[in-house]
Amino acid sequence: MTRTKAIIVALAALMGLGGAMAQANAAEPFMHVGSRTTQPVGHYEFCRRLPDECNQKTPRRKPIELTRKLWAAMIDVNAAVNTEVAPRTDMEIYGQEEYWAYPDNNEGDCEDYVLEKRRRLMALGVPAGDLLITVVRQPNGDGHAVLTVRTGSGEFILDNLEPQVLAWGKTDYTYLKRQSEHNSGVWIQINDGRADAVASLR
Repeated sequence: MTRTKAIIVALAALMGLGGAMAQANAAEPFMHVGSRTTQPVGHYEFCRRLPDECNQKTPRRKPIELTRKLWAAMIDVNAAVNTEVAPRTDMEIYGQEEYWAYPDNNEGDCEDYVLEKRRRLMALGVPAGDLLITVVRQPNGDGHAVLTVRTGSGEFILDNLEPQVLAWGKTDYTYLKRQSEHNSGVWIQINDGRADAVASLR
């Protein structure tokens, strides 16, 4: 980890759990979700290659509690993956568009960062239903993917374009769709309320 990244992680840890909760409560802590929608083609192909990744069922229950331990893990995983993985497009790596994969060679695009962060947090015991791949639109109109972590104190975003872990409402993105918290192979609409148009990440 670089010195700058280490400083950012230290500052984020100092903000602590109270700051995270205040951040979430300053806006709506949870996204408004709607009905089932289309699965991104990259995720569909990823599921065909690795079906066990998309058969994770989570029973209906409350989101995981946002403890100091979980908050620290979210900060650490976000910083570590952002540091370890070099940004490369799917075309540069695989010679094709929208090839979702784990960045085992330490390079990847936004979906690959998300998959790795999700894998690491699941290995720490966070349920699959609280770790949701999420498609957003950036202010410039480009599609992007982030990881939403559902907690009892709100939903937080792990992002390869942002060193801090932020409450979803504190980001500049328009939220379009994400995995269902009950079935990792199902996607649902997000009714962001901040945009009229609905787009998809192809």
